[in-house]
Amino acid sequence: MKRSVEEHAARFSEKADAYDDSKSDAYHACADLVIGHADPHPDDVVLDLGAGTGAIALALATDAERVLARDISEGMMDEGRRKAEAAGIANVEFAYGEFRAPEVDADQRVDVVTSNFALHHLADDEKREAIGVMADTGARRIVLGDVAFFEEPDPDAPFYSPAVDDPATVGTLVEAFTGEGFAVTAVERVHDQVAVIVAERLDGEGSRSDA
Repeated sequence: MKRSVEEHAARFSEKADAYDDSKSDAYHACADLVIGHADPHPDDVVLDLGAGTGAIALALATDAERVLARDISEGMMDEGRRKAEAAGIANVEFAYGEFRAPEVDADQRVDVVTSNFALHHLADDEKREAIGVMADTGARRIVLGDVAFFEEPDPDAPFYSPAVDDPATVGTLVEAFTGEGFAVTAVERVHDQVAVIVAERLDGEGSRSDA
């Protein structure tokens, strides 16, 4: 991680009010694919990591029993809570949580894990650890949308900020999922440097009792 958790949290809190309006077409396309692939059942609990202002969490709330939205920025979560209240959405819980410590109760069932445009802030070894934590929730499906390289990026036109971001290759992320006992069932190429990866637990199950 090129900056500390606290530095990232402060940076995102400062821009929370304008965050939704500042995002690129690729970000929105990626979010739409994450939402579509998540496809929760009505009785599913979704864990959304790096939830920000709730782009994924609020969209999935109407289809899921409950959404646990976790982020490190209080400013971003406050904006998400405001949006939830304005929309009359009561089944989304915004709370502090990191990728490698999502602050989910040990007895809390998690069926689907989602994340969009957040994991790339971690170094590759930290990403692997975070994917291990996602797997340990017992979720049957993980859907990750993120800045990731299909090929060598153009150094003169990076899609990300080299000062604060540390994207992985798509292959690195796929290997991390398969190493945790998941089958990668889809890889969507949104941009040369943006991917959506869908991973399904090989045994077809998914609960903490099975983990």
